[in-house]
Amino acid sequence: MSLLFICLLNLFGLLPATVPADTGEYYFNRTFFDNSLMSDNYFYSDAQYQSPGWIKNENGHLPVSDKIFFSPPNSLELKYTSNANGTWQAAIKFYRWRGKDFIKTGNNLSFKLFVASNTLPDELPEIAIAKEDSVASDFIPLSSFVKDFSQNRWLAITIPLKDFKNISLQNSNDIDFIFFRQHSKQTKTHDLYLDQVEIIPENISSEDLTMTPLLIAAKGYEQHVDINWKKIPETSPVKYVEICRSTDNKNFIPVGIQYPYMNRYSDFTGTTGKKFYYKISFVSNDYRQSEFSNIVNASTHSLSDSAWLNMLQEANFRYYWEGAESNSGLTLEDIPGRAHMIAAGASGFGMMAVLVGVKRNFITREESVQRFTKIVNFLLKAEKFHGAFAHFMDGRTGKVIPYFGKYDDGGDLVETSFLIQGLLTARQFFNADNKQEKYIRDSITKLWKGVEWDWYKRYPDSTFLYWHWSPDYAWHINHRFVGFNEAQITYLLAMASPTHSINPEMYYSGWASQSEYAQHYRSAWGGTNEGDKYFNDNVYYGIKLNVGVSNGGPLFFTHYSYLGFDPHFINDRYTNYFDNNRDIALINYRYCLENPNHFPGYGPGCWGLTASDGPWGYGANEPVQNRDNGTIAPTGALSSIAYTPEQSIAAFKNLYYKYGKILWGEYGFRDAFNLSQNWCSPIYMGLNQAPIVVMTENYRSGFIWNLFMSSPEIKEVVKKMFKEK
Repeated sequence: MSLLFICLLNLFGLLPATVPADTGEYYFNRTFFDNSLMSDNYFYSDAQYQSPGWIKNENGHLPVSDKIFFSPPNSLELKYTSNANGTWQAAIKFYRWRGKDFIKTGNNLSFKLFVASNTLPDELPEIAIAKEDSVASDFIPLSSFVKDFSQNRWLAITIPLKDFKNISLQNSNDIDFIFFRQHSKQTKTHDLYLDQVEIIPENISSEDLTMTPLLIAAKGYEQHVDINWKKIPETSPVKYVEICRSTDNKNFIPVGIQYPYMNRYSDFTGTTGKKFYYKISFVSNDYRQSEFSNIVNASTHSLSDSAWLNMLQEANFRYYWEGAESNSGLTLEDIPGRAHMIAAGASGFGMMAVLVGVKRNFITREESVQRFTKIVNFLLKAEKFHGAFAHFMDGRTGKVIPYFGKYDDGGDLVETSFLIQGLLTARQFFNADNKQEKYIRDSITKLWKGVEWDWYKRYPDSTFLYWHWSPDYAWHINHRFVGFNEAQITYLLAMASPTHSINPEMYYSGWASQSEYAQHYRSAWGGTNEGDKYFNDNVYYGIKLNVGVSNGGPLFFTHYSYLGFDPHFINDRYTNYFDNNRDIALINYRYCLENPNHFPGYGPGCWGLTASDGPWGYGANEPVQNRDNGTIAPTGALSSIAYTPEQSIAAFKNLYYKYGKILWGEYGFRDAFNLSQNWCSPIYMGLNQAPIVVMTENYRSGFIWNLFMSSPEIKEVVKKMFKEK
């Protein structure tokens, strides 16, 4: 997604605010802390003091402990010194990422408390709750809610929300902070641990779990083991799955938890050449534990170069196979996130990732036929706007989800182009002479022919395509789009359309426009005029850049349009786009080597500034000092592998070996991390996992490029518009 588009959404008030109830969606618990992906300290916390009072902190955050925990692998440490002449205070913030929209409400604040010091009940802190504005309720003594107090064991604390006075709450989802502060003023140091801090309903079923978990398999890789189990029914009372590991098949230790909507866990052991044994148990909402499962085992082992790439592709492929929306078979915006919100563009990327899965024998061709039959049946019935699809759709109904506000309730031409790119690739893949594959091909052709690209000119004599149209608000967003950004594929497909094509001259009047509007649009990237006329011709870090905003912009510019459309074949009057994309990637790489902001981690094995989740929300980092906040997204370097294989593979192995403990998970690398903030994203993003799969395959075999470029309509555009390199 264009960062400028996000700025426009903010301007028009289109970013999501409140979300209506939807009983068909997955509801998250309002959990303030259960585990931290990062050791050392917890980003979504705050700790401060006035001497001679004191609270243990790291860079102003509460420390994370992996020695004492209720749910593995860690807890928060609350270590403090009270003093009559000083104070201390700590806060834990509710972290809500995009898509974490449906939250359970409750009546009680609940958490687990471990007292590791010689602390008496009256020496425990006071506690308060607060809304987003940080204005807190009255503080109340924690000791009032401790039953059967003792030290060195986990205590269950429950505080009715009604006991917090002088705060107005519509419901528990108004609570954004939990505050702790000094109560006793006797000079003494106390060491406490907090875990499973959450809002719970007044009555939780205490029914024992009668299900016994069934582990299916374990598979070892270089330094991690994947285990999976029989899927848990949605109606089950399972709160989470606890995973236990052993090296001798006798002594098992808890190493992590998984949530019931997933039936897989990736255990990063950090060790090669060792055998590990696993068993799991289910944990209920009131923390009762089921019987343990059967035991499975696997050994970590060295991988060949080919097996390394297979491992990378297969893990990311699972996002689009195992993690697909259940009814449509299409791609979710992020996981964890909304269970039925399909992202159109990411779905196009996901289709290509599934085709790679067939080539690499992760699934069979027959399985892919079944999946694509489901996909095209859904898309044929889904809501369309002059043939274009919405950015987000409900996977149960095919109706638009106006996630970015009321004006975003219609066609999104850029997201549609990413979707069509995937569909045309699939049409070329399913070439067998049988009824099933012919149906897929014919359905895709119908969808392709139905997109009215020319209608999205808005005016008959328009020199631009427009990004959005709404059936209720028409062209209100009024976003003409120009290059260079992620959307070159939109103009190329609009020219290639067999039914609603645009004049090829719009490539230069719109995409590569020299107009005042286009120059102003481009200058917003990086805050400079470099590249504002489309061509750039400046030298950055020893590399001449022919086309690009600022010094190249974020790396997703070089990925999204070129998963299918082979940039080797795009030769306009300014550049060849494979060469240009390679240069953008190398500029990004060299910027990270020099690391002018001195962010930790940056270097030859940690580079690639692009759009991703971040400590402060979704955004696009780029190789400009004031547009770089220290966030690295693995997709940046890894999806550039076709352009920079040596540098990308080095990044892959470094991220795995050095940061795999925090970054590697069930769907490959998590979306992003920021070492300067000691932060790692908990999500995988639909836009970012597939480019890793697809561009790795394009590097290895050119498979997806060859499929897409074999489309007769695409061949014709290349012939008309671009001379061969």
